[in-house]
Amino acid sequence: MSPRLDAQMAFLMEADRLKAITRATRNHDGRFENSAEHSWHLALFAMVLGEHAPEGVDRLRVIRMLLIHDLVEIDAGDAPIFGEVDETAKEAEERAAARRLFGLLPEDQGTELLALWEEFEANETPDARFAKSLDRFQPPNLNLASGGGSWVDYDVSLETFEAKLAPKIRRGAPGLWDWLHPRVKAFFASA
Repeated sequence: MSPRLDAQMAFLMEADRLKAITRATRNHDGRFENSAEHSWHLALFAMVLGEHAPEGVDRLRVIRMLLIHDLVEIDAGDAPIFGEVDETAKEAEERAAARRLFGLLPEDQGTELLALWEEFEANETPDARFAKSLDRFQPPNLNLASGGGSWVDYDVSLETFEAKLAPKIRRGAPGLWDWLHPRVKAFFASA
């Protein structure tokens, strides 16, 4: 038996639980997205939209960040961007979840993935800023595709949308914000 492989498989089987975490965002067909679908979709966003990243961003690192960024939701649950959330408590829950989940892996892999997750959360490096921007860019596009989705569910106004998302998307992907913003404005103008 291989203790390393046992640990890797324990982590991978635990990660499968991400499929059961329901998010506030709806898919194009109106069904609520789960967190595993969201992570996969974001990795695809990074692969396809990587050319819109600022100079020097490492697409592969961004994809890796996006594949693991929401694993903490297995323990901590989803925190809808327009929902009422105690940010300090949620951060503590997510940090504890990250330590537990990545702690299932062999030490070298667990340390590496925990550091990558922490980099994403800190949102300070170019890779993390682009990854975080994509994380905020995908849901509005799904909302547009589903007739408003979570904007309707949370009674979101254009002003609230702009205040919560403009700085986050613009910081790491200004070109994507410039593309998205007029589409969102048109949606709210016609709603």
